[in-house]
Amino acid sequence: MEEAKKEWYVVNTYAGHENRVKDNLEKRLETMGISDNLFRIVVAEETQIEVKNEKSKEVVRNIFPGYLFVEMIMTDEAWYVVRNTPGVTGFIGSSGGGAKPFPVAKEEMEAILKRIGQAGLKVDVNFKVGDRVQIVSGPFSGMEGVVDSMNDQTQVATVLIILFGRETPTDIAYIDLKLSEF
Repeated sequence: MEEAKKEWYVVNTYAGHENRVKDNLEKRLETMGISDNLFRIVVAEETQIEVKNEKSKEVVRNIFPGYLFVEMIMTDEAWYVVRNTPGVTGFIGSSGGGAKPFPVAKEEMEAILKRIGQAGLKVDVNFKVGDRVQIVSGPFSGMEGVVDSMNDQTQVATVLIILFGRETPTDIAYIDLKLSEF
């Protein structure tokens, strides 16, 4: 019964602060005790190839600047925590005056998730913290690193990769990782 109430909502943020708000929400999941009601937080980003002066580079662009998507069960407590997170300006689809917002249609959300490569996301992984993994897609494709932490809720691992001669923690979706065969 509770699974039927789990739906996607659009959260309005300050433009350019989407990932910061996502980080704040992920931290609040545990500290505010809403991990049973807030499941996935998605910033809709895609990687594009940009060519300038005959040089190409991969650039990550936000498809919906100023918005992020949250999969949640709309309880009073979860609604309060999300809308009072620093950087959140409100929910889309709420008429104000304390009215809760309308969820995003399943077909629309599935199309967005498919576009960013997260459709049907819930990846079973064969690696754990401390394992060496290879990044198989995205801007760091082909690089290897060591898993520093894992968040099964968001399906994202923090991988320590070497960038510019330094070990750098980088958040990589589970779907973009595989156990390294060194």
